[in-house]
Amino acid sequence: MNKAIFGFLKLVTDAFRDLVPIIVVIAFFQIVVLQQPFPNIGGMVIGLISVVLGLALFVQGLEMALFPIGEAMATAMTRKGSLFGLLSFSFLLGFGTTIAEPALIAVAAEAADIAGQAGTILNQAEAKESYATALRITVAVSVGCALVLGVFRILAGWPIQYFIIGGYILVIIITNFAPPEIVGIAYDSGGVTTSTITVPLVTALGVGLAATIKGRNPLLDGFGLIAFASLTPMIFVLIFGMIV
Repeated sequence: MNKAIFGFLKLVTDAFRDLVPIIVVIAFFQIVVLQQPFPNIGGMVIGLISVVLGLALFVQGLEMALFPIGEAMATAMTRKGSLFGLLSFSFLLGFGTTIAEPALIAVAAEAADIAGQAGTILNQAEAKESYATALRITVAVSVGCALVLGVFRILAGWPIQYFIIGGYILVIIITNFAPPEIVGIAYDSGGVTTSTITVPLVTALGVGLAATIKGRNPLLDGFGLIAFASLTPMIFVLIFGMIV
């Protein structure tokens, strides 16, 4: 019991230590630069405590559940020896985790609202909801395809830099043909996909896969799937903007 309490207190301490830089920055600008008191200090303290506890529990959850299950599933799928099954699993994992990303949901809703106000789409609830849903599905499909490509790269042992360089060159080319209104959203889509749900499972998938396949180094080959997951949404959303 004491060991469990000590472990939890260590997690909370580590989480608070990680948040100290942003606390110092906010406090400095609020007190020294703006020279204003903190509004609702009691609520802010409660919020800070909630963030620290939430971060500690989140990190513990990653270590106890998401990382182990991601590696275990990657290992099990690899041992089955079915390339189609492994690639299908990779696509569905990428699609499922991305479609549920809170950051993507928020950005898609905001993009739909701004598009409605700008007259790009009808400024109606149904039109904005349809636009946001289509944007989320586009990004989710792109991440699924990214994992398929990334897993196939690990299986084949191809260098990652050629894919990344080629992908960004393609992004630059497509940007010149895409509507200006979609460019910023497309670029941001690459960032919001790599968030709380997607990153742990995708990382565990890559590491578990590289650790299982003979001749692959988990450190050299296991990482890099997140780079694909950040790159492909930009390409897909730019194309989405050109079509829609």
